[in-house]
Amino acid sequence: MTSSAQTASASVSSAPANPDAPQWIASATRTLDTEIAGLAAMKAAIGNGLGDCFVRAVETIRAGKGRVIVTGVGKSGHIGSKISATLASTGTPAHFVHAAEASHGDLGMITEEDVIIALSWSGESKEFATIVAYARRFRVPIIAITSSRKSALGRAASVALELPKVAEACPHGLAPTTSTMMMLALGDALAVALLEARGFTAQDFKVFHPGGKLGAKLQHVRDVMHAGEALPLATSSTPMSEAIVLMTGKGFGTLGIVDEIGHLVGIITDGDLRRHLGPDLLEKRVDDVMSRNPKTAAPDELAGTVLERLNASAITALFVVDNARPVGILHLHDLLRSGVA
Repeated sequence: MTSSAQTASASVSSAPANPDAPQWIASATRTLDTEIAGLAAMKAAIGNGLGDCFVRAVETIRAGKGRVIVTGVGKSGHIGSKISATLASTGTPAHFVHAAEASHGDLGMITEEDVIIALSWSGESKEFATIVAYARRFRVPIIAITSSRKSALGRAASVALELPKVAEACPHGLAPTTSTMMMLALGDALAVALLEARGFTAQDFKVFHPGGKLGAKLQHVRDVMHAGEALPLATSSTPMSEAIVLMTGKGFGTLGIVDEIGHLVGIITDGDLRRHLGPDLLEKRVDDVMSRNPKTAAPDELAGTVLERLNASAITALFVVDNARPVGILHLHDLLRSGVA
């Protein structure tokens, strides 16, 4: 270690503990406990009245022929924007309209075939007046997420999802914290219920998430695997002297063994070679060395799913088979290069 590095290390190790640290940790724990209590109260409410309204909300959205318009102001507006994005990415077309902007032209984004989700903890925000009047005029159903079904918004709604009144994590009871967490969780619950009701699959999900690491995980195995001449294969009864040459030449650290009709019956890995290492190794047949019933993948599996299998089994490569015949090989390095891992 260089002198400068030693000095830096000594400086870090000798730095006094922050005297406020215990107070900050206690604050973080208190905040999380308060928000967890809010979520627990909402979960209990689902089983005691809120659940019926939740079902009606799902039915209302499913019956709509247009999009879901999510609206709100302030912190509720930020939560609404996220809920809109979650709905859209899970197969429920959605768009966010800021309640304060509605009267300045954004009402044109709302059609008679849409369904509105309006978020307001108090339910009394004056900014909703324009949207409520517009919804009444064109008979657009409103689903309110609020703490009071007796509020102006709650009374105007076709379905009022009334959240239990709980303490905010803010010690002054002013900053929306627990309340916005509950709204967000209920929005997620709506999105997932709609996803499941629609039978939305991972393949559907890929259509809306083609980019980034998530998009990479949604690639199919066939898009990433090696095929054709790249496959390291040998037939049953092949001498190990030939098998080792084939295995080394392909560079995957494994060799697939197929029977007379081309079915994969086993593999030989570097580990198998070490276990059978001895003066008679080259005189053996592949059948004597191979591991039977190897783990495999299918061409139409998701790359992310196969990555989990590789990690769980602590292996670096596996063969891709179709009707028991090897059609490809997938290595952990391929998943790394494609952005899956």
